[in-house]
Amino acid sequence: MSPAKAKVVEARYAQIARDLKEKIANGTYPVGTSLPTEEKLSERYAVSRNTVREALRQLRETNLVASRRRAGTVVVPPQSSDSNFLHAMSINDVVNFSERWEFDTLSVKTSSINQKLGAWLGVPGKLQWLSVCGVSRTKGATLPECWIEYYINQEYSAVGRLLNRYPGPLITAIEDMFGVHVVELNQDISAALIPPEMAAKLEVKAGTPAIVVRRACRTADGKIVEAFIETYPAPRFRYSVTLRRAKASHGR
Repeated sequence: MSPAKAKVVEARYAQIARDLKEKIANGTYPVGTSLPTEEKLSERYAVSRNTVREALRQLRETNLVASRRRAGTVVVPPQSSDSNFLHAMSINDVVNFSERWEFDTLSVKTSSINQKLGAWLGVPGKLQWLSVCGVSRTKGATLPECWIEYYINQEYSAVGRLLNRYPGPLITAIEDMFGVHVVELNQDISAALIPPEMAAKLEVKAGTPAIVVRRACRTADGKIVEAFIETYPAPRFRYSVTLRRAKASHGR
C-alpha cells in the first residue's frame, strides 16, 4: 500500500479523549460530576496511567473538565466568551476564576476586620487578621475588574509571604501550607455605589453603581480561614450559578 493510502492510526490517548468527550456530550458524565479516577480509567481502557493523563490533558485544554487536588477531574460548564463571567458550581470554580486575575497589591498589614464584614461573619471586631487590599484585572484586560479586600485568619498569616505567587485569595496556598481543607464557602451579593477613594483605582466616576461580593471560606469545623470583599463596577460583573436537584428520598 502506498504511503498516501495508508490509514492514519489515531493515538490511543486521543481515542480515549474522544470517547470521554462523547460521554460528556450525551450526559453520561453531566456537568458537575467527576470522571472516574485515573486508575479506573486505566483499567477500563486497558492502558497505562500516563496514557490516561494525556487524554485528560486534552479534555482540560478544550475546557471540558478541570482537575484539582482532592477533587479529581470534574466536568465543568461551557465557558463564556466574557473573560469576567463567573459560572460557579463549586468552591473550585471560584478558585479557578481568581487564577485568571492579575492582582496589584496596594497594601498588606495586620488589622481588625472590616466592620460590615465582621458583622456578617459574626466575629469580634478586636480580632486581628492579615489584611490585603488591591486591584485585580483579568489577564490582558485594559480596565480593572474589581477592588479586593481579603482577610486571612491570623493562624495562617504566614501564607502572606506567598502573595507574589498568587493572583488573589489564598485558599489553595493555605490548604497546601497548613493541611486544612476548605469545605464551605458562604457568599453574599449586594449593590452599592463606589466611593471616591475606590473610584480612581477602578477608573470610574465616584457614585458608579457597583456589585459587592462578600465571601467566607470555612473548614469542616466552621473555622473561617479567609474572608474577602470584592467590589465590581456593575458593567464589569456577571455571575451564574448552576443548581442541581437533590435526589428524592426512597419514600417518594
